[in-house]
Amino acid sequence: MGIDPRKEENMKLQNLKDLFVSELRDLYNAENQLVKALPKMASSASSEKLQAAFEEHLEQTKNHVTRLESVFEKLNLNPKGKRCKAMEGLIEEGKEIIEMRPEEPVRDAALIAAAQRVEHYEIAGYGCVRAFATLLGNEEAARVLEETLKEEKETDERLTELAMSEINEEAAEPVMAGGDQI
Repeated sequence: MGIDPRKEENMKLQNLKDLFVSELRDLYNAENQLVKALPKMASSASSEKLQAAFEEHLEQTKNHVTRLESVFEKLNLNPKGKRCKAMEGLIEEGKEIIEMRPEEPVRDAALIAAAQRVEHYEIAGYGCVRAFATLLGNEEAARVLEETLKEEKETDERLTELAMSEINEEAAEPVMAGGDQI
């Protein structure tokens, strides 16, 4: 039997299972927000490699939503009922970067920084819910959540590689050519 959807938003955390469900709902909402935000980030990137990374992560994110839905189905619970305010803020920061209209290499560097903040939030969230699932004896959920956690870490590493291999260097060129140092 599931929780009354009208009470989900204000659910009290009585035990680890309640916290587990609350955090899963937070991640579910966060992932759904990302499904909407990633295409905008991809279209704002000037680097083809960065665009491809965002597009690939969009497909992964859709799979993350599906995985979370499968966990909720096994728990016989509704995934909806919580708004991830942290993800809202992270996405808003990404929008602000785009609206500032920086030069292309700087914009790409800023988009990577914003995307990595998102990844780090997700890594923390998935690490916690995976640990909760393990403690609660739900090895199937722990396995599914571990798979997503691994993908989030891989995305973060790919973004770091893109930043370090070319994008940040291109963004720094005008500063370095002028001899300016921080």
